[in-house]
Amino acid sequence: MSDTPLLIAGLGNPGGEYARNRHNAGFMAVDAIHASFGFGSWRAKFEGLLSEGKLARRKTYLLKPMTYMNESGRSVGAAARFLKLPLAAVTVFHDEIDLAAGKLKAKIGGGDAGHNGLRSITQTLGPDYTRVRIGVGHPEKGRVVGHVLQNFSKADEEWLVPMLSAIADCAPSLAEDDPIGFLNKIALILHPPEHKPKPEKDS
Repeated sequence: MSDTPLLIAGLGNPGGEYARNRHNAGFMAVDAIHASFGFGSWRAKFEGLLSEGKLARRKTYLLKPMTYMNESGRSVGAAARFLKLPLAAVTVFHDEIDLAAGKLKAKIGGGDAGHNGLRSITQTLGPDYTRVRIGVGHPEKGRVVGHVLQNFSKADEEWLVPMLSAIADCAPSLAEDDPIGFLNKIALILHPPEHKPKPEKDS
């Protein structure tokens, strides 16, 4: 595990009217981690809200940019530069319309797939940070903005609540630089293998 601090940024839009939007899935993930590991109070810094704590004994910063989604790079970039962090120590949670609702994927680097928050961060820092993609389902053609700026539905809550809880439970794997292990542990929580009884032997 690295001695370098970890920065976990969750993307979203500030303000109560956006709080339950699909586009704010990144905020929700970071809030779940914050609540589960006794992180410090949120304070205004780097044009965002910052909290400090530890995951797997590694110093970790949680960040929610308050710049609105399209300018996320201003906040994430300011934090990463001030903390002198390499891109390998930056993880970003964000909503993803190209993933089915409730699916999670993680990758290092790559394209931004039309996500304006990622585009802003990539333009500021470069592409080689870890992205955790939270699937929110694909809208009908031409309705992307309306889809991501709508609140999660009652039906969505059935997968969203347990998924956010699992993200928090498994977050220490991110501090251990193991995004694949993070995903695998979440999968085991959300989809535990069935335990079939062993057949009895004839006596």
